[in-house]
Parts: sequence; structure tokens; C-alpha cells
Amino acid sequence: MSPPTLAGATLSVVGVGLMGGSLGLAARERAGVGAVRGWSRTRETLELALERGAITHACASLEEAVEGADLVVVATPVRLVADTVKAALRAAPEAVVTDVGSTKAPLMRALSPQEQARCIGGHPLCGSETAGVANARASLYDGATYFLTPGAHVDAEAYRRLYGFVADLGARPAAVDPEEHDRLMALMSHLPHVLANVLMAQAGQHAGSRDALLSAGPSFRDLTRIAGSNRRVWTDIFLDNRAALLAALAAFQDGLQQVLEALAANDGARLGESIARAAEHRERMLAVGDLAAGDLYRIVVPIADRPGVLKEIMVALGDAGINVEDLALHHMSAELGGSLTVYVQGEEVCRRAAHVLGGLGYDVATARAVE
Repeated sequence: MSPPTLAGATLSVVGVGLMGGSLGLAARERAGVGAVRGWSRTRETLELALERGAITHACASLEEAVEGADLVVVATPVRLVADTVKAALRAAPEAVVTDVGSTKAPLMRALSPQEQARCIGGHPLCGSETAGVANARASLYDGATYFLTPGAHVDAEAYRRLYGFVADLGARPAAVDPEEHDRLMALMSHLPHVLANVLMAQAGQHAGSRDALLSAGPSFRDLTRIAGSNRRVWTDIFLDNRAALLAALAAFQDGLQQVLEALAANDGARLGESIARAAEHRERMLAVGDLAAGDLYRIVVPIADRPGVLKEIMVALGDAGINVEDLALHHMSAELGGSLTVYVQGEEVCRRAAHVLGGLGYDVATARAVE
């Protein structure tokens, strides 16, 4: 096995929150870096980062943090990324500089050809509902797709080193054009947040909506899970990726208009075609390796609101050698409890899982994930 790409090197983390702190922990534990110099807006954050081991040196300024660094990672809010990256490039003329922001094209457009040589945009597809360095963990990047978005003038050696470092963290680096990255994120991430916010706002206007929400099925819960996410963060992301998000919204509006027209015309055939087309695309997109959407089964388990119920179910499945591909929790209330949906691969595995959970006294319903 080859040594880590940045073994013994100095890493600088600008913005030591959840993402930056987790990266510092992973870099120390897995990438063999010699030192992690950190800078954040508050002294309290830096002290906690030192206590957690996310950094080895707390610095009083960005310039101090990046001095002598081999790699600088900017993990600030997206609205600050471009200016912070440019400042880091000036202060550390030999370092490779990257970021972890959700948008990439605006950053690359803000850089000169000379700056693009040493700056490669980065976007790890991971995170948590919790924030801050207090919740940082070295495992955050495990198995995560980590987009790298080099500009047209990137230095090949700088890209090679960053690619190797990301792999050393435990993530899966993937190169993509910055503009294509933002179009993809507009469709797969930013548009769903817009739709969740609009749907939740619409539901909240109806009388009795609170009672309806408590008893709502998983469709509404799943669609609105991300509604109301961090206001400042997502405002910045929407505006930074404004052009791509506008294009995604326009395309969605066209699709919605087709449904409106089919409903107005009482055209069942047209509505059915749109549903079938969606199912076809979903099955194609879910086909990863040997796991096709048609092989996915869901097991729905009504559960009580009590401590340890999820652990009991997951431990029982694990002890039976059953791998859980995904899961979703629908909680109604303390009195009513909720339901847990577990996804497994293959009909036989589904039958075994249902038998295991039935043996624990749970009522179980099973079906294909895609009908």
C-alpha cells in the first residue's frame, strides 16, 4: 500500500465547523498529516477544535493559519468562499487550496488562470443534521462521493495530490466540470429544497394542518423532511447557484404544466404515461452494480415511541446477517408512535427479515420498493 499523499504535510483548515473539523480529524487519523492549523471566527470554536483534536494549532488570523501550509481547505459559508480562497492563495503562494462549498462555478469564475492552477473546487456529499465542531467526526467522509471541480488551468500535480488526499480520508473522489456540477446540484439538491419549502408553506396555510401533519403518510413526510433547513445557508446557496436553479425550476414548471393540462382534460392515459416514465427513470437511476430498483424490497414496521426500539430492530437484523440498504422513520406522536421502513435487497432477504421481526412481535408489511 502506498503511503498517504500528504503524509507529514501541514494542513490548514479555514472554518473549523462540522465539515472542517471532521476533515481535520480524518486527516490526522487517516491521511498522516503532520499538523493541522485552524482558524475560525470565534476563539471558542478554536478552543473546542483543539480539545476535540480536529486541529493541532489554533491561529489568530487566516494568514497565520495558512502560512507554510501544503494544503488549505476553506470550509466557510458559501457566500465567503471566493474571497477566502483568494486570500488564502495570496497568503500561501506554494499551497494547494480547495473548499467544501455546495456551488463551484462561481468560485472558478472568480479566479484568474494563475489562481486556478493551485485551486481545485471540492464538494463532499455528506453532512449531518447537527452542526459545529462539537459534532465533528473522522468517519463523516467515509464512502462519500467527493466532487472535485478543477478549472481549465489546473496544475496536474496539484490535482493529483488533492485527489489522493480525498481518497485517504475515506471518500470517493470524482472529477466533474464546475458548471456541470452546479447544474447537477440544482436539480438533485437545490430544487428539492425549494419544493419542500413551498409544499410545507402551502400545507401550513390549511386549517387543521397540524392534525393532518401528525397523521400524514410517508410521502408527505419524505417530501418535506428538508423544509426549513438553515435559512442563511440555503439562501446563500440558492443565490450563488441562481442561474442553474432558475433553469431547473423552469424545467420543473414545464413538467408541472403538463400534469395540469392532463388533469384539466381528464386525460388518464397521459397521467399514466408520466407516472410510468418517472418509474422507468427511477429504476434506471437506482441500478447500481448488481442492485436494481426491482430488487429492492421495503419492510414497514409499526413501532411504539419508546427508547431502544430502533436498536432492537437493527440489532436483530444485523445478527441475522441481513444488510439494510436504506431506512426511513415516520414518527406521528408519543401516543401513536410511528413506522419504520427498512429497505433490503432481494425477495428472499425480505422474507427472512420479516420472519425475524415477526418473531419479535412486530406486525410487518412487505412490498417491492418500486411497483
